[in-house]
Order: sequence, then structure tokens, then C-alpha cells
Amino acid sequence: MSDATLWWIAAGVLVAAEMVTGTFYLLMLALGAAAAAVCAHLGLGMTLQLVVAAVAGGGAITAWHLLRPERHAAPASSNRDVNLDIGERVHVAAWQSDGTARVQYRGAAWSARYAGSDAPQAGDHRIQAIEGSCLVLAR
Repeated sequence: MSDATLWWIAAGVLVAAEMVTGTFYLLMLALGAAAAAVCAHLGLGMTLQLVVAAVAGGGAITAWHLLRPERHAAPASSNRDVNLDIGERVHVAAWQSDGTARVQYRGAAWSARYAGSDAPQAGDHRIQAIEGSCLVLAR
């Protein structure tokens, strides 16, 4: 079996592994293996093929890591992807003097506190976060 065939098989295995794991970085390594296969087709030696595979795959990984947008996920207590109650509406009948209230939500009584800077008003509020058994509400 030729070197080029082995590199193409390695690239295919890396792509298949990426499809199973969902790790985009394996595609970058597959790119390096494909570059090495092209070098093998051009008749370059194994040492140069390995260097090209390492530089192309490693360079693609580095470029992807540096160029991808930064994603800062919200904390779990206020992340709708983690807790589907975030963003839901609740009705507050009355606020206590310390800025807390008791509200009915999903058939149970919850403690609630107001997250806004202004004085809390009775009425509908949006769940901004959940801290333990306390709903953090905003207008």
C-alpha cells in the first residue's frame, strides 16, 4: 500500500471520528493528513510528509482556535439553555418591604426577589435567574 493511500485512510478515519465525537478539531487534523497525502502523490519523502501533516493540521487547529468568536455562556442560574424557566412570566401580588415576595409558579409557592434598581411594583415580572429556591425577577 502506498504512502498516499495510508494518508487518505488516516484522513477518512479522522473525519469519521469527528462525526462520532462532534469535535471540529479532528477535521483540522484530517486536513493535515490530506495535505500529507498530496505530498505523497508528489513523491516527497516520509519525513517531509510528516512535517507537512503536522504543520498543516497543527496550523489549522491554531488558526481555528484563534479566529473563532469567543462565546461566553451565561451562568447556569440565568442561562435559558440550562433552565427553561428563565424568561417566563410570573405575577407578583405584593412586595414586602425588604424587596422579596411570595409568588405562585408552576403550582408551588416560591420566594422571589427583585433584581431591578427601581422600587418593585406589583404586577407581571420576568424570571431573570433562579438561585436555589428563589426566583430573581425583573420587569
